[in-house]
Amino acid sequence: MNVEKYYIETYGCQMNKADSELIAGMLEGFSCRSVDSPEEADIILVNTCTVRENAEKRAISRLSQFKGLKKKNPDLILGLLGCVAQRNRGKIISEKSFIDIVLGPDSYRHLPEIFNGCKFPLLDVKLSRAEVYEGIIPYRRNKINAWISIMRGCDKFCSYCIVPYTRGRERSRSLKSIIDEVKKAIDDGYREVTLLGQNVNSYKYNNYRFPDLLDAVSGVQSVQRVRFISPHPKDIDNKMLELMRDRQNICNHIHLPLQAGSSRVLKSMNRVYNQREYLSVAEKIHGYLSDVAITTDIIVGFPGEMEEDFLETLKVMDKVVFDSAFMFKYSPRPGTKAALMKDGMSEEEKADRLTRVIEKQREHTLIRNNALVGSVQEVLIEDLSKKDPKEKMGRTVTNKIVIIKEGETEIGDLVKVKIEKALGVSLFGKIV
Repeated sequence: MNVEKYYIETYGCQMNKADSELIAGMLEGFSCRSVDSPEEADIILVNTCTVRENAEKRAISRLSQFKGLKKKNPDLILGLLGCVAQRNRGKIISEKSFIDIVLGPDSYRHLPEIFNGCKFPLLDVKLSRAEVYEGIIPYRRNKINAWISIMRGCDKFCSYCIVPYTRGRERSRSLKSIIDEVKKAIDDGYREVTLLGQNVNSYKYNNYRFPDLLDAVSGVQSVQRVRFISPHPKDIDNKMLELMRDRQNICNHIHLPLQAGSSRVLKSMNRVYNQREYLSVAEKIHGYLSDVAITTDIIVGFPGEMEEDFLETLKVMDKVVFDSAFMFKYSPRPGTKAALMKDGMSEEEKADRLTRVIEKQREHTLIRNNALVGSVQEVLIEDLSKKDPKEKMGRTVTNKIVIIKEGETEIGDLVKVKIEKALGVSLFGKIV
């Protein structure tokens, strides 16, 4: 079978995007090249997320749409990868026999077998205690920011979260392999690196902890920006914050997932902190970093959440005033502890609470963004503006989107921009 062109669609978080780059790196190693449309491909891979129900449904639906392409080209290979494949544990092959490959997040090393005449279906959804994909060079098409996975899996076992069951237990890459990848990314022209982990500050390799890794990465020559996502509030420590304060190239942005403001709900979620402790961490961050941006995740409608619990979430939002937030209605994930809890809230009530959270966050985002109007910010130019190709889009060190209407600049440039206006989630300015 001649496999020369591949097409990958990715659903879900940055970890999935980084995994797709690993997968692409494997395929490129066999002289397979990426194409921009599924119609051109010899192999189509859908890398899936199961953290939210909608993402899972969209991914399965999308793969089913490719069935028509397989009728036209019986040699076309269709693959389901990632967390949905892991959770489904191969059952999908009996339901959708046109799928040739089903691989969980720890099984991507099987992909080269397609070039050696393997028999289909190719199925492996075993979880690993060791796999961190050492030695595989990602193939990155984005030339601005390099996603660098430093660890895999999770040991926190939040009651609503499927990740420990689809990505396995926590394990970290060696510090040397991460630094080598950072150096290669910089040599390849990247200006910014983002360290990725399910709980990135839980990194542990031999005697090295996350602050040691952050110190080493920010010390690599010519690294202009270092980001990381997402830390767990329980694992924020002083050494990390001291490094962020003292190193100019570590971006002044911390994504600090809240999930809920009620201590009672947080305990039910197994988040291992209460409201007071979370607010204390946020206060500590502001104490070390005066111009920091704090963003978050919020779930509404968790089983047992009463109106007074929900009001506690709004209270925390008012105290912290997050720069932005990812906000969701709770959806049960089969296999988690929360899926067994009584969920008596109607979808209408969940939707109402979500609307109220979104409205408050819009107010807070505008407050935070308006505070920057008139200031000069360093912006890394990432792309053309989606609304107007004559404009450029970039990000500040605090991860705020800036649309640049005036001034000559190229993608990849670091420029000084005077912020003239805040609208929605974006800032608008001109080069100075």
